[in-house]
Amino acid sequence: MRAVIAEDSVLLRVGLVKVLEAVGFEVVAAVGDAEALLAAVEEHAPQVVVTDVRMPPGLTDEGVRAALVIRRQWPETAVLLLSQYVEERYAADLLAGNTSGVGYLLKERVANVDEFVEALHRVAAGGTALDPEVVAQLLLRRHRDPLERLTPRERDVLALMAAGHSNTAIAESLVVSDSAVAKHINSIFTKLDLSPADATHRRVLAVLRFLEVA
Repeated sequence: MRAVIAEDSVLLRVGLVKVLEAVGFEVVAAVGDAEALLAAVEEHAPQVVVTDVRMPPGLTDEGVRAALVIRRQWPETAVLLLSQYVEERYAADLLAGNTSGVGYLLKERVANVDEFVEALHRVAAGGTALDPEVVAQLLLRRHRDPLERLTPRERDVLALMAAGHSNTAIAESLVVSDSAVAKHINSIFTKLDLSPADATHRRVLAVLRFLEVA
């Protein structure tokens, strides 16, 4: 699977290349700014892009803006954003469009190689991976219904759903049964007014509605 890395820190960029290559990705380009990132995506048509949020020249939101361009012009390319800090607006911007194949992680997650690789594979396969800290910050911004309808445990379940975990993984994290998780999720769907007609998209719709990006 072809990958492009965009990170202005040389040490982190080299580290990301080694990690991706070690787990079977073909890193076709590793660049240090947003302009070079877009050029590399156009040239190599990678399956996945890993990019920093802030990059030269302005060190503000260049990486996010490049990611949005990639999602618009090359929607088949998955994008995983890395950030030093929780920046909710950027996560919301990324999730406001097509939610397949997108992720937003704090850079500290890269230190846990297994966790990072699992999230990268999930995004590359068309899933979603949101850092738990990003989810927590986004949840704090919600002060009106349907958030107020959810119990604390239902919020925990929805936060783990937003991070991309399966029912079994949620059950293991919360030390409850799979059936209990299923009941919580059905209750969340009901409280968020998501009908069975939404079928398999209800998990994504629940997360998006909860984060106010749907």
